[in-house]
Amino acid sequence: MSTTQSDGIEATLRGCRPAEIDPIVVEAADLESTAPEHLRDLKAELSARGYQPATLSVSARFDGNDTLATQREADRLREFVRAASFLGAGRIEVRLDEVADRDAAEPALSALSERARREGVELVRVDDSAA
Repeated sequence: MSTTQSDGIEATLRGCRPAEIDPIVVEAADLESTAPEHLRDLKAELSARGYQPATLSVSARFDGNDTLATQREADRLREFVRAASFLGAGRIEVRLDEVADRDAAEPALSALSERARREGVELVRVDDSAA
């Protein structure tokens, strides 16, 4: 165990320098696939063009009133959390377009947020107030 105290993020930030790369938001609907081989190729091509995925944006629809529909949507969103991590995005933005039963969706969204944290991705929820 080290006896020196870590400066944490401040030490890392001191060594940072600007990069000639543009952060972008990737729409999940525009992805052909969340398969690792596709994401690897996409990441390489974006990098070659000077882009870095900063955020993956995905629409969520918890429009079913049964547990199975909620689980299917949670599973679909989990694939996008993995994709965001694989692409090197620091955030996944989940737009809640439709939520039939917020009480049923909340545990799934909470678990998804925890999964994102473990993957090193910040999950940001965007509620559509019209839903």
